[in-house]
Amino acid sequence: MARLVVLGGGVAGHTTATFAAKWLGSEHEVVVVTPNSQWNWIPSNIWVGVGQMTKKDVTFDLAPVYAKAGITYYQAKATSLNPEGNETSDKPFVSIEYTEEGKAGQVENIEYDYIVNATGPKLNFGATPGLGEGDQLGEHTVSVCTAGHAVHANEKLQEAIEKMKGGTRQKFLIGTGHGMCTCQGAAFEYIFNIEHELSKAGVRDMADIKWISNESFLGDFGMGGLHMKVGGYVVSSKLFAESLFAERSIEWLIGAHTSKVEAGKLHYELLDGSTGEEEFDFSMLIPPFAGVGLKAYAKDGSDITDTVFAPNGFMKVDADYTPKAYADWKAADWPRTYQNPSYKNMFAAGIAFAPPHAISKPMKSPNGTPINPTPPRTGMPAGIIGKAVAHSVCDMITKGDAAHLHEASMAEMGAACVASAGKGIFDGTAAAMTVYPVVPDFEKYPGTGRDTDYTFGEIGLAGHWIKHVLHYLFIYKAKLNPGWTLIPE
Repeated sequence: MARLVVLGGGVAGHTTATFAAKWLGSEHEVVVVTPNSQWNWIPSNIWVGVGQMTKKDVTFDLAPVYAKAGITYYQAKATSLNPEGNETSDKPFVSIEYTEEGKAGQVENIEYDYIVNATGPKLNFGATPGLGEGDQLGEHTVSVCTAGHAVHANEKLQEAIEKMKGGTRQKFLIGTGHGMCTCQGAAFEYIFNIEHELSKAGVRDMADIKWISNESFLGDFGMGGLHMKVGGYVVSSKLFAESLFAERSIEWLIGAHTSKVEAGKLHYELLDGSTGEEEFDFSMLIPPFAGVGLKAYAKDGSDITDTVFAPNGFMKVDADYTPKAYADWKAADWPRTYQNPSYKNMFAAGIAFAPPHAISKPMKSPNGTPINPTPPRTGMPAGIIGKAVAHSVCDMITKGDAAHLHEASMAEMGAACVASAGKGIFDGTAAAMTVYPVVPDFEKYPGTGRDTDYTFGEIGLAGHWIKHVLHYLFIYKAKLNPGWTLIPE
């Protein structure tokens, strides 16, 4: 019997573990190690953050789902890897620390034959002074990165709405909290959902809403922007985004590194090197992401963390990490199998893998401050990669280590995104977009880097209903209800 250990129970980890358990059956063991007791459909945290859904609507308990699937479940966080074993055993193992009530703080080693790192990101609030400490949100801003954060965000939003109803004007500042952030899309959704809710509450005229982002232009989204077909015409995402912001009377400040946050005030540096301040009454700033901080040790106990992980804490995979000038970046640099080059029984999926470089053009201010988005690896790509990795590991278990590995390069992968711009049965709006490929390939598609026949978008009520249906569909799938394998990632 072989044992596969999956670290993380988010989109990538849950996908990997559940498909592996289904394909391997009871002849082999699948183990999930995740610090969370609940699964969270993170995209819908946006709606929790404006009071249109509850925490219960976007989460469910993992234990009964994993029990149904025959998956061994540890509510714990991984702390270190020993891919060669130690001085007393050749068996590789992962060290974990329990987080469940009654066992919190206890440690244990779990041996494995294969391991998939799908730990997701550390929410690195501490990277920006005043935004938080370590992975903990500070007191000056709110967040929608977790369901609990989103509940708190809505509480603060409702307080602001009440103040406006009482005649007190409020300023909303939404965007990224550092010059190296990703997930601009989540902030994009949140700012438009707030604008929508303020209009519904009849207080939009009492609000000043502003976007702040590390993007060098609106519509970059960490993908270097895109050209898509809209209504039969090819339109840039820059024009698409600017039009939407202008229609909703939302100001924007781009190319901005948030350098410090204080009570009611944000300090920033721009790409031109200038600095400034923005005051706010309510602010949601996405934190930068980092690896969760796993360590790695050789058989003799020496530290090999730098061998297994990139400096940002994400795991190295089959990518080309050779430092290159932007003009020399290629789609071929991106990983295909997500197998660690040093240990063939180790893979990474979702945000946990280290990208070879950014997708957006790297930029710095004259002061040397990097100000550009880091690559998005969430949502649909995370699920597709998780499934491919599960397929590879299962084949290695059943056919031997020389089995063909399945591929899921983001430079050959299309992705669909439905970005909410306000929830409502008859007045909801969302931008439904497809991108192919996610990572642009300028050799194959000169000029735009993408196939404009498969990169398109529309905005309207239909998009909202698509997002609404997808919410229930993906939670149904994640619960492993009948027919779950038929629902695409």
